Amino acid sequence: MVIDIFFEKEYWVVDFLPKQVPENAGGRFFSVEDYYLEPSRYVVLREQFSDILLKLYCYYDLRLFIGDDTEGLVNPDPERLADLVKGNQDNLCILVGTSDALITVSRDDTCMTAYAPAEDLLELIRALAGAVGLFVWKPAVQSDM
Repeated sequence: MVIDIFFEKEYWVVDFLPKQVPENAGGRFFSVEDYYLEPSRYVVLREQFSDILLKLYCYYDLRLFIGDDTEGLVNPDPERLADLVKGNQDNLCILVGTSDALITVSRDDTCMTAYAPAEDLLELIRALAGAVGLFVWKPAVQSDM
């Protein structure tokens, strides 16, 4: 599938934390993550992700792949896009532009991941994330997601 090539490229995390939590932090992150994954709080994160993607959609074509879908949904209307991000129980992969970058939204994660964004796209993602109170950072060690 065309999106698989992105998983081998550099990526940045769009997160509620400003930087990667060190491994020696005593596992507290997992307790905090569980707190944010509770439905009443998780909906807020999903609304933030939706807000970023809707605004990004003003600048770029988007093609959404839901779960194992291989066709993708090209440039869905804004309400459909928001509904998919906020209410989807599957993983979303979103090709940005003409397959220039990939953004993933996992169904049970507190972050989005942007793979191989060009500098101008990354700058826009940073601005949009900051506007909704989220942060963009690059993991110290890139690993398979």
